[in-house]
Amino acid sequence: MSPKPRSGLGVFEGYHSAQVPATVRLNTNESPFPPPSYLLSRWSEAVQDLSLNRYPDRQATMLRQAIARFHKVEPEMVFVANGSNEVIQSILLAYGGSEAKAASFEPTYAMYETISRVTATRYVPIERGADLRIDASRLEPDLAAAAASLVFVCSPNNPTGMAEDPSLLSRLAADPERLVVVDEAYGQFSPQSMVPEVASRSNLVVVRTFSKVWSLAGMRIGYAIAPPEVAEVLWKVALPYHLDSSKQLLALYSLEYVSEMEERVAQLVAEREHMAQRLSDLPVEQWPSAANFILFRPRDRDAGRLWEQLVERGILVRDWSKWPRLENCLRVTIGTESENRAFLDALEELLA
Repeated sequence: MSPKPRSGLGVFEGYHSAQVPATVRLNTNESPFPPPSYLLSRWSEAVQDLSLNRYPDRQATMLRQAIARFHKVEPEMVFVANGSNEVIQSILLAYGGSEAKAASFEPTYAMYETISRVTATRYVPIERGADLRIDASRLEPDLAAAAASLVFVCSPNNPTGMAEDPSLLSRLAADPERLVVVDEAYGQFSPQSMVPEVASRSNLVVVRTFSKVWSLAGMRIGYAIAPPEVAEVLWKVALPYHLDSSKQLLALYSLEYVSEMEERVAQLVAEREHMAQRLSDLPVEQWPSAANFILFRPRDRDAGRLWEQLVERGILVRDWSKWPRLENCLRVTIGTESENRAFLDALEELLA
């Protein structure tokens, strides 16, 4: 006999992406660029002066102020945590639970369902339309049927890459008793954001991350822009001193290099458009992307076998071919120019 975990935890596996040896890794939507060397040098020197024998600033005051300046909001509207996943977990701890239901539009980021289950929140999937966008024509009936007090929307959506219409997101937030969480993990690659809407609404939260554009996936830093009363509740469920001093400092310094970040965004968007153009000349179906990846489906070719053949050539992409509504689909992250060329050349050869 051994202690048994809480019921319900055995119905899913932890979120993961296959990690196999590869020369070109285009499977996890990370930045292909490391943090700037001058940023790391400045940070590593400053870390030596931190009082590591003391607990960090529990409220991450200076970092919240910097994030607020970046987004032109008040610091009281900022909640910071260990990656956007912990932000999502904090939202579900604060507003979910056994008496609540959370919904999202499938297919989408799997962690909404996973974290809902971990927090004993009932998860209700809402089917997307035939084009894999949220079906605006049935939005209100779908929301009424779901009867969820929390709704998560990934925009641009992972894994499809498509951004949702801001007017549709505003319709989602029309009910003030429904908390609407717009996950903009890839928002900096898109020309639109719901951040400016947060100040005028009491039930809208926007989640962002330092993992993608800021090249800090290995540090796990995420945050929410939320109404002050919502942010206050999120701080209540956060563990004490949950964000360490060195992490706060690195994120703070990163926000001083916005122009460098914007240059990387422009470079990756240009590479994304070039890849989309090359894919349009191949026998594949692709979805329009506003993120740093592209979802595509090879025609008359088994995607699982194609994934294996790419791995044999040292190129790793994400295999979505077994997911509902994404049958025979693969997703490729936008990498450096040379990485993208290697992928496209190999794909063209395999599909010839």
